[in-house]
Amino acid sequence: MIGTLIYGLTIGGILYIISIGLSLTFGTMRIVNFAHAFVYALGAYLLITAFRKMGLSFLAAAGFGVLAVLPVAYVIEAYVIRRLYGESLDYAIIATYAVLLIGVDLIKWVWGASPISLNDPIGKDVEILGVSLPVYRLVIITLAFVIYGGLYLFFRKTIVGKIVIAGLDDKDAVRSLGIDVDRYFSIVFLLGSGLAALGGVLYAPITSVHPYMGFQILLLCFAVVIVGGMGSLHGTFLSAFALGMVISLTGRFWGPAAETMVFVVMAVVLIFKPIDV
Repeated sequence: MIGTLIYGLTIGGILYIISIGLSLTFGTMRIVNFAHAFVYALGAYLLITAFRKMGLSFLAAAGFGVLAVLPVAYVIEAYVIRRLYGESLDYAIIATYAVLLIGVDLIKWVWGASPISLNDPIGKDVEILGVSLPVYRLVIITLAFVIYGGLYLFFRKTIVGKIVIAGLDDKDAVRSLGIDVDRYFSIVFLLGSGLAALGGVLYAPITSVHPYMGFQILLLCFAVVIVGGMGSLHGTFLSAFALGMVISLTGRFWGPAAETMVFVVMAVVLIFKPIDV
């Protein structure tokens, strides 16, 4: 049972790291960003390139994967997302989904369509209550909590974070002060994209890396954001770990229904608290 709980926390940590970017993007820009899944997958593939082709250590390759994604995210934000501000959500969904499809084809063109596997980069276990647990999964859980704390401090203690929070409450009032709030929202978009790439990097040794890996995780992340609340830092954190535990516990007793239960929970939440867009 301890192993099941740790697995649930691991999935929850990955879901949080990826989902928080989606949540912040919608909260700041009112954009449903399907291209987030492409950035997630690209981070995993860049990790593999740096790790296997360039001979970097896993830690250095992970840093390379995250940083190398940022210019791609900037292009997406500058030439696609920025043109959708204030438009209907339908346009954003169509445009960003197109970016996702183009990105998947680019990945297949560069890296091929065959799945790629990575080994546990740490390769060590620790015994907790008589159960042997991979250290790598404990690192992921810890990192998720660190990121949550870091984002909380960023939005509460820094000037950029305070401008973003104020822009969420009243964008026009912030603009009236002579502040280009969209510029700060762009920073949040890049931050969210970097975290999505980090999620891909961290999840690569746990699952196989393939061009369509972003589609499955995207649906789960949307469920996390909906359950936790669009744009909610705390809600996304709690819902990610809660749904991670739902996946793990359901999988222990009824494997085929593990991910289905996530959407059952989402449906129940929507019944009592519909999304206001």
